[in-house]
Amino acid sequence: MFSTTGTQVPSFEEYAAVSWSMLYRSAYLLAGNHADAEDLAQQTLIKAHGAWVKVSASDSMNAYVRRILTNTFLSSRRPSARRLELLTDEVPEWGGPSGAAGGTAGTPGTSEERRALWPHVKQLPRQQRAVIVLRYYEDLSEAEIAETLGCSRGTVKSTAHRALKSLKAALDEQDTPRPGGKED
Repeated sequence: MFSTTGTQVPSFEEYAAVSWSMLYRSAYLLAGNHADAEDLAQQTLIKAHGAWVKVSASDSMNAYVRRILTNTFLSSRRPSARRLELLTDEVPEWGGPSGAAGGTAGTPGTSEERRALWPHVKQLPRQQRAVIVLRYYEDLSEAEIAETLGCSRGTVKSTAHRALKSLKAALDEQDTPRPGGKED
């Protein structure tokens, strides 16, 4: 969206106004609910404002702010069990490159598939959820995720592997018929 290469650098206010929907969507995917997503997005913008000289001088302002967002989420001390409200389980709709959640191979393509997978993604540990969101919802490469999280590509790969294994196990368990012959 914003890159400082060869273009005039926007003011913080311009950047925040244009980037809010992208930032909020990413925050929602990480936080899992609207209230925490708004808090996370606002905290990210506060931090970006404080570091605006560095943000605006970076090669990719979006990558810089995404890293602030992800680090803010990962360093949050508020455990999910202590959240007092959950407003909705619906993933916000957005248009990506293919009109779906990023369009990456392996990403659930239909709204119904995303809804079925979403409760399981929300149950993943924070680091695993961050990797899944950045890879399959934000469509970032392993190298971009490693840069965002400040870790190696190998860590990204192993974290993604564990997360996908957990998701597969959760989906397999969900599809297993219950005793008595009835399925949900």
